[in-house]
Amino acid sequence: MAFQSGFVGIFGKPNAGKSTLMNALMGEKLAITSPKAQTTRNKILGILSEKEYQIIFSDTPGILKRNYKLHDRMLQEIEHAKQGTDVVLFLMDVKDNVDENIELLKELKIASPVLVVLNKIDKSHKSTEEVKKKFLSVKNVQEVLAISAKEKLHLDVLMQSLLRFIPDMPAYYNEDSLSDKPMRFFVSEIIREKIFDLLDDELPYHCAVIIRAYEEKQTLTKISADIVLSRESQKGILLGSGGSMIKKIGQLAREDIERFIERKVFLEIHVKVRKDWRNNDLYLKEYGY
Repeated sequence: MAFQSGFVGIFGKPNAGKSTLMNALMGEKLAITSPKAQTTRNKILGILSEKEYQIIFSDTPGILKRNYKLHDRMLQEIEHAKQGTDVVLFLMDVKDNVDENIELLKELKIASPVLVVLNKIDKSHKSTEEVKKKFLSVKNVQEVLAISAKEKLHLDVLMQSLLRFIPDMPAYYNEDSLSDKPMRFFVSEIIREKIFDLLDDELPYHCAVIIRAYEEKQTLTKISADIVLSRESQKGILLGSGGSMIKKIGQLAREDIERFIERKVFLEIHVKVRKDWRNNDLYLKEYGY
């Protein structure tokens, strides 16, 4: 029996549910999620290996306007993700503006076959027939599907449609591989997710997380992390009264990291300020952007 293997790019506006969809399809939480937009900053590969196929999903940052050099880096990740994809999933929140999303899809100039995925149907009772007709008139759109990534509705139908466009090829990665990212990356993302969960407004967007040390000891894994802020005035908010906020971030992050790596963890977090790091090429490179 032929084996299928290929690359699938996931694109869409911020907060369309791209990371939630990849996690649901993978059956593993690889990408952090948040109700806040623009949570994903780096392209993340999720490698799904089954008996008859291997699909390499690429979760990308939401498509956004350039306000900082960090945004330039995020848009570069989107451009890189377009290269070499066998099929693209263009994700749209079913309650979002249809014409805006169609314009965005056209601007992407995707050469691969496109499956448009209308997400969050559990939150809407409107018919999607008119939306489907509009998208099917766009070049390279092969099919329009309605799903709920969060509730895992119709993901089996989506997978069946995807496999129609995955070529007969041997596997690209070892069947035990889940991603191309190192463990340090996932640890930093878990900490960053807790910042998004616990802090309001703009502060999470001013934060970067750097893993300074990751040591596997005999009985536990010792991790040292820096949370970097762009202004001195943000430090007090992140620390909280008597250090209560940073303590809570550390506790919740440690619990999730332990579940992820299946080991006891000692997590040490330091808070640092690097003025306007989001516009500094040297800092962006150091922080992995």
